[in-house]
Amino acid sequence: MVGEGLPGAAEHLAADLLPLVRRLASCAVQVEEVLAGLRDIQLINWQSPAGRAYRDTVSRQGAALRLAADALEGAKAAVARHAEDRVAAAAAECR
Repeated sequence: MVGEGLPGAAEHLAADLLPLVRRLASCAVQVEEVLAGLRDIQLINWQSPAGRAYRDTVSRQGAALRLAADALEGAKAAVARHAEDRVAAAAAECR
């Protein structure tokens, strides 16, 4: 685990940031599950104009949700990098 065995600030930083990384990852998984459901809706052969309009709306919402999922992944990676950088800096100061 990041920060394990390091004294002081590094342990506190890891303790503060790693739950956030896990929460972001959990949110990303939930968004992917919703996207899978939206894909299923889009695969239905809608016959009526209203059904096709609904499918098109779902498609647009799916595209927006995909952007949000990508942003969540980016945020998760950034927070994880920040935690690792801070822990590495704290470890370097301990030497």
